[in-house]
Amino acid sequence: MPSSPPLQTEPGVLAFFASERKSLAEDSDRFVRDREKPAPQCVWLATADMGYGHRRAVYPLRSLAGGEIIVLGENDDAALLERKLWRRLLAMYAALSQARSIPLIGKPLFGILERFLSIPSFYPIRNLSRSTIQVEILDSFIRRGLCSGMLRRIESNRIPLVTSFYAPAIAADHSGAVEPIYCIVCDADLNRVWVARDPWESRIQYFVPCGKAAQRLQAYGVPRERIFLTGFPLPHELLGGRDLPVLKKNLLARLHRLDPLNRFWSLHAKNVEHFLGREEPSSLAPPSPLTITYTVGGAGAQREIGKKIAMSLHERIKRQEVRINLVAGTNAEIGRYFEDVRMELKCSPDEIAVLCADSFDQYYRQFSSVLQTTDILWTKPSELSFYCALGIPVVMTPALGPQEEFNRKWLHEIQAGFRQEHPEYAHQWLFDMLHNGRFADAAWSGFLKARKLGLYKIQDVLTGTGILSPETSPLTR
Repeated sequence: MPSSPPLQTEPGVLAFFASERKSLAEDSDRFVRDREKPAPQCVWLATADMGYGHRRAVYPLRSLAGGEIIVLGENDDAALLERKLWRRLLAMYAALSQARSIPLIGKPLFGILERFLSIPSFYPIRNLSRSTIQVEILDSFIRRGLCSGMLRRIESNRIPLVTSFYAPAIAADHSGAVEPIYCIVCDADLNRVWVARDPWESRIQYFVPCGKAAQRLQAYGVPRERIFLTGFPLPHELLGGRDLPVLKKNLLARLHRLDPLNRFWSLHAKNVEHFLGREEPSSLAPPSPLTITYTVGGAGAQREIGKKIAMSLHERIKRQEVRINLVAGTNAEIGRYFEDVRMELKCSPDEIAVLCADSFDQYYRQFSSVLQTTDILWTKPSELSFYCALGIPVVMTPALGPQEEFNRKWLHEIQAGFRQEHPEYAHQWLFDMLHNGRFADAAWSGFLKARKLGLYKIQDVLTGTGILSPETSPLTR
C-alpha cells in the first residue's frame, strides 16, 4: 500500500505555533480571571475525588459558590473516621482502575469494579426502579455517617446543593438539610446507585449530558419534571459565551488542520459557513503541525499508551508534522514517566509537551488552554467524551468500566469518536484517517450533535433566569 503524502509544513512554523499557543494561553487566563471576580455564594458545590470527571463537572460553576468547592474527605469538616473512609474508597477505586494490567489477577480484580458499577442493557425499555445492593450499601454508609461532615457544613447556610457525585445528593435528601438538591450526571449512562431507594419520594433533581441518561433516570423511577437535559458543563474559556465565539474560531482553524487534502471542505464548506460564519482570508494562519493531546485518567491508568503514541509518531514529530501533549493531570509519577519518554526521544517541550500540575485548579486551567489548539483528543471514553461538542474528534483507548462502555457507544452513535487501532502503528492508520477527512468529519459531527451550552443552561436553572425548552439548533443546545 503506498504511503500517505506528508503534511506540508512551512519552515519555522513550529516557532510560530508555539507563540500562538502562548498567546492563546494568556488570553484564556485573562478570560477566566475577568469572569471569576468574587461573587456572593448562591449554591453549595460538592464533589468527590473519584477520578477527574466529578471535579471537572462542578468546576465551571464555582463562581456561583463563591469560588469554593467541597471535596468529600478533604475540606468538608468530616471527622477523622469519615476522612479515613474516603481515603480508603479512593485508594480502592484507583487500585481497581489500574488492576487490568496486572498479569493473571488483573482481570478478575477489575471485574469487581465492573460488577459494582454495572449498568443493565438499555433495551428492552422497562421499569428499573427497584432498589439494588449498591443502593442498600450506600444507604447503610450514610446512616453510619458518610457525608455527615458535609451535611453539618451546608446546614449553616440553607442554599441549594449542587453535586456531581451521588452520595452527597442522597445524603442531603435523607437529612432534609437543604433544598433544592441538584445532581450532575457525568456519563452517558449510569448505575441505579445514582437514584434514591424510593425515587418518587426523593427531592433530587438531575442535570444530564444527553438523552440516553435522561431516559435511564426515568427507567429508574425519577419523574420527568426532575430531569433537566442540559449537556455537560464545558469550560467557559473554550466556549466564550452563549454565542460560542471562542469555540467557532477554534473549530474553523481545526477543520483546516484536520483536512489537509480538502476532502471535508469540498463537501461541507457551505454547511460550515452557515453555522460558523464566513471566514475572512486574513484570519487564516500559516499551516501548523497537527496537535494530538493524550490524557490519562485520574487513577493514572493506560500511561504506556502515551509512550507508544510518541514513539510511533517520532519521525513525524521531528519533521514538524505533529506535536503531542502528554497530560498527566496531577499525578507526579506519571508526569515523570512522560518526561522520561520525551527525553528518551530527544524531543523539545515544543515537540512533546508534558502537562503535570500541582493541583486540580492548575490542571483544569492548563488543560483548557491546551485544548484551544488541540486537533485530536486521545483519551479513554470518560466524561471527556462530551468535549467532542467543542468540535474535537476523540480517539478512544479501551474503556475502563461500564459507564465508559456506554460513553464509547454514545460517541460511536453520534459519529464523533473512533476506537484506537494499535497505538504503535499510529504513524500509519492515524494519517490514513486524516487524509481521508475522517477526523474532520468526526469534529463536525460532534459539534453538530453534542450539547455545548450545558454550563449556561445549568446556571439558568440555578439562578432562575431562564427556562429550559427543547432546542433543535446545534447553536442553542
